[in-house]
Amino acid sequence: MRVVETVTFLEMTSPQQLRQGRRPPAPVVMDELGVASASLLRSTYDRVGAPFRWQGRRTGADPWSVERWAARLSQPGVHAWLARVGGEVAGMVELEVRPDGDVEIVVFGLVPEFVGKGFGAHLLTVAATLAWEAEPLDAPVRRVWLHTSSRDHPHAKRNYERRGFRPFRTEQRRRDIVT
Repeated sequence: MRVVETVTFLEMTSPQQLRQGRRPPAPVVMDELGVASASLLRSTYDRVGAPFRWQGRRTGADPWSVERWAARLSQPGVHAWLARVGGEVAGMVELEVRPDGDVEIVVFGLVPEFVGKGFGAHLLTVAATLAWEAEPLDAPVRRVWLHTSSRDHPHAKRNYERRGFRPFRTEQRRRDIVT
């Protein structure tokens, strides 16, 4: 199936732009994971992206193997966390710290069981805070950015904007979606 999606790129250029999300209904614990947890991160990514038919790493001509996930996680500047609530996996965050001072929130999302339960704004606040506090490669963090698609959760863009992210570019893309 071929679809047209709108991809919006959003950024913060100062940590003072971050607006806190409401407190979550239960404590959220963030576990930073590395290469040894590639399989768990892969399965969490699949769970987060399944309702929205994320392509890229999940499906298509070249779905990512556990080995490819491990290779990604071993790259300098790449960091990943699992969000847990009561010991259960609730979501994930992946950051890429770039040498120029940019930090991209590459992956952000909740597993379906936690969507709509009051955790998204808090998790995004945590993700943005982690990005601003990331160890710079060659330059201090000067910008945190991410992108979202019209095919993501209907509240995703609004959540980003409420946390202080501002759009800086929009693109229309044609995609073949595997059903």
